[in-house]
Amino acid sequence: MTIIEKPQALGASVGAFVDELVRAGVRHFCVCPGSRSTPLALTIARHPGAKLWMHLDERSAGFFALGLAKAGRAPVALICTSGTAAANFLPAVVEAFYARVPLVVLTADRPHELRDVGAPQTIDQVNLFGSHAKWFVDLAEPDTAPDLLRYVRTVAGTAQEQLSKELGPGFEDLDLRDLNPKAFVQKHLMDDVDPIIADVKSEITDVGSTVRGSSNEVTAAINGAKDVSPGGPHDLMSDATPTRVMTPFDAEAT
Repeated sequence: MTIIEKPQALGASVGAFVDELVRAGVRHFCVCPGSRSTPLALTIARHPGAKLWMHLDERSAGFFALGLAKAGRAPVALICTSGTAAANFLPAVVEAFYARVPLVVLTADRPHELRDVGAPQTIDQVNLFGSHAKWFVDLAEPDTAPDLLRYVRTVAGTAQEQLSKELGPGFEDLDLRDLNPKAFVQKHLMDDVDPIIADVKSEITDVGSTVRGSSNEVTAAINGAKDVSPGGPHDLMSDATPTRVMTPFDAEAT
């Protein structure tokens, strides 16, 4: 397969996979950002039948998806990139197993030739959740061959069938090559990706402002707290000067 064909195969395979998941009844997708899983996340964002929930922390995303699946009584997909990111899903997967909550866990992984060769930030993701996953599939590498696209749709469509028979988490590991996300978007999703990049940067800035404001409020509350223990900084009988609590944001101002 040539380099030009790789983005085409990736777009066709991931597109078929996501579309079949939606057709099978998966509506909510909790996605954690990551380089290797970017094509999967962007395809979900563009699908009209998919609701995308973005989470910066994998452990939090896992429990959010767990609660969403419980409340909606329907399967929820949980997505992350390769490496130790997937290991942070384990607590939620274990709870989903024992509570019989339908979760579809999707992890991006390296192609087979890049496994067990000392590549950085890699772990063995095959059957990562062990017996706590009701079923596990290690998907083949994306290709444009019709038989492979039918295989991808079959695996995705079977997810809903498996979950309806045996409630609990299912695990699918997707072999995805680490391609240029901007080139992938421009070729398969839209002509101009710059507006999306600008929107993402704006959202990150808004989140940073919110975190900064919350941090300042917490710091002010801590600094204003009254420690009335004998000899404490706010002991009314003490002349000691209160010690100001510092935050990481203080370093930016200095």
